[in-house]
Amino acid sequence: MTRFTGFAPVFDERSRVLILGSFPSVKSREEGFYYANPHNRFWKIVSSFFGEEIPSGTEKRREFLLRNRIALWDMVSSCEVEGSRDESIRGEELARVSDLLSRLNGAMVLCNGHTAYRLFCRECPEKKALLLPSTSPRNAARKDTEEVWHRALADIFCTDAHMRTCGDGQGRSVPPLPQND
Repeated sequence: MTRFTGFAPVFDERSRVLILGSFPSVKSREEGFYYANPHNRFWKIVSSFFGEEIPSGTEKRREFLLRNRIALWDMVSSCEVEGSRDESIRGEELARVSDLLSRLNGAMVLCNGHTAYRLFCRECPEKKALLLPSTSPRNAARKDTEEVWHRALADIFCTDAHMRTCGDGQGRSVPPLPQND
């Protein structure tokens, strides 16, 4: 297997949430930025929450993330992997997420799928994160993914007095997530 390296994190000092994936897909590695596979629902879900068009291209996606105070990174910084399958990841080197979190002033952590969550818990056992359904095309059968993501984002951003809209990006309120203690 070939060893691949992931991407640097996208963040700034205003980031309110850190969204963690597992490792870039083949398409993302080809394009050089996160969630480039057009069948991955990540950009559709987060842009609809903020009531914006789906950003296209690396620079517009980076601007979207920073404008909306989203930090983005993957748990695996390098590994051997077959295609885009998380279960084929071998010899992984984990990202130094604790170092990034120390720079983000209490940002909430959302994990995009089970692999990201499992690796986050291994790397940062003292930190809390919310496990969200994967936006991967391999999880397309799950029909409530967008609703669950919107509820999680609302729980973070709709407490902010500077938020333009609260809800699902279409004027509907989103019920809060249950508290996990």
